Amino acid sequence: MNKFTASDQALLKMPSLRGVKCFVAAARYQSFTRAAETLCVTQAAISRQIRELEDQLGTALFERVGRSVRLTPAGTIFFDAAQLSFINIAQAATRIRKDYGAGSARRTLTLCCSPAFSALWLSHRLPEFLAQYPEIDLNLITTQNFVALEPGIHPDIFVTKMAQVREGYTSTPLFHDQIYPVCTPAYLAAHPEMETLEGLARGVLLNLSPYGRSQIAEHVDWEVWMAMHHLDMEAQLRQGTRYFNANDYNLLIQMVMNHQGVALGWHHLVEPLMKQGVLVRPVKEVVVLEESRHHLACRTDLSRDPALECFRSWFLQQCAQGGADAEH
Repeated sequence: MNKFTASDQALLKMPSLRGVKCFVAAARYQSFTRAAETLCVTQAAISRQIRELEDQLGTALFERVGRSVRLTPAGTIFFDAAQLSFINIAQAATRIRKDYGAGSARRTLTLCCSPAFSALWLSHRLPEFLAQYPEIDLNLITTQNFVALEPGIHPDIFVTKMAQVREGYTSTPLFHDQIYPVCTPAYLAAHPEMETLEGLARGVLLNLSPYGRSQIAEHVDWEVWMAMHHLDMEAQLRQGTRYFNANDYNLLIQMVMNHQGVALGWHHLVEPLMKQGVLVRPVKEVVVLEESRHHLACRTDLSRDPALECFRSWFLQQCAQGGADAEH
């Protein structure tokens, strides 16, 4: 007796892909004639495939309106799902032809990192990589939740604070987090009291909230950072400290650059802005998380892939160049 898994049962219940293909074309153009022209078949073939599909589903998918057709409510539901599935299949096929097809000279790598890392670390370094390796394309996916990516997403590379992001990846430890306050020179000039921790605690503090970051064990916000320097933020808040919370680090940095307050700066993210003089450190104090590191995780089965090795070497070189200690 055959025993089928849930996924096997789903495959058995799948309607004919040929019929679904004809359905999507007819729904898109609201015409069996246009669908037949697009797929290079006869109108009779389109009608037959859709009739068989409707029989399989047990309901009508189209209403015939003169020479055109219109989706029924059931047809609309099926079209939304079918069209998205066909787009995903077409994109995967295109990528496979491009990366693995006969005579392919190009390679696409999929990289997954946080939105902040993408915007503040990667964006200004990417032009150098793309110029150095014109035969390699990068497909970038940003997320705050590396554990729960959409189904079917299998990045070649992760940049994450998780030592083991998932099975099948080999991780290389990178740098520790070094965290210190940052503001603009103009803001500091207008608020010279920010040059002491006590004055800083009475200012406008832009805070990175932990919402959506539950996978990060050691979330550091202003309360934690101040406590590490023996200041009680609750007491400061009672004395009128202004506090703005957001879980979007890019937003907080933009607010800092608009002279709206002081935020905690993660050294690897704000270092370029510091070098440009856009941001400054109002105080010398810093928190270094010695017990954790960022990691570069690459697919183990691609350990000998030339494109991935090029990116890995380039990335590690960039980390080494930007590895100056924030305490000096």
